[in-house]
Amino acid sequence: MTVLLTGGSSGIGAATARELALRGMKVYAASRRGTFEADVQGVVPVKLDVSDAAMARELVKEIVEKEGHLDAVVCNAGNGIYGPVEGTLESDARYQFETNYFGALNTINACLPVFRSQGHGRIITVTSVMAVLQLPFQGFYSSAKAALLSISESLAMELKGSGIQCCAILPGDVATGFTQARRQNEAALDPQSPYRSKMERNLAIIERDEQNGMAPEAIARAIAAQLCRRRMAVRVVPGLQYKAVAVLARILPESWKQFIIGKIY
Repeated sequence: MTVLLTGGSSGIGAATARELALRGMKVYAASRRGTFEADVQGVVPVKLDVSDAAMARELVKEIVEKEGHLDAVVCNAGNGIYGPVEGTLESDARYQFETNYFGALNTINACLPVFRSQGHGRIITVTSVMAVLQLPFQGFYSSAKAALLSISESLAMELKGSGIQCCAILPGDVATGFTQARRQNEAALDPQSPYRSKMERNLAIIERDEQNGMAPEAIARAIAAQLCRRRMAVRVVPGLQYKAVAVLARILPESWKQFIIGKIY
């Protein structure tokens, strides 16, 4: 199986590249820099800015010319911004959506014509449990991931009967460098912000949760398991505790959810 993986240079992406290669797959691990953490047999680092649709199409063309086929794409590229909705610049909000949503869309649309011509293909989007359970001061990350989840599940229905399958993976807290890489928007950096004390407490809790979160290898195994199945699930939440969170997010009244989250964060 030949797989294109975006966001493949670190964190969940690097762990997924290693896991898929261990299972005998050929992985084109794409990132802005086009580098990989180590020389791993079966992993080919390639350069891709997912916000550039033409670059995505060209990369897919090159892979197909070289391999003769492309069997799956894993849309994992993502970034995070932190801060209150109030005062967030439009440029910050757009930055969040460009990679997490439009970047995935560009990559998927680059792969779909190939999958159609082959009569088969697999699409995995890495969204987040925050797509179904929003947290304060991460509204734009949550909304971008919710948009990606929605498009993934719509696509799964649209592609039924085509031989192309689509699955959304919703990780919870994961112990990666994402915590340090998260960008704080201008509103979050304002020392006079009326949210200052709330944000300081909130950010400390989020960083603690992420540092104690699931290993990226656990998410990688969940992705690999879906690629190896005859029929992929439409939605997968790795980890029992996060499965429970996703179920509660569906069944609890909104007022209860907001009360509980307010007590924690």
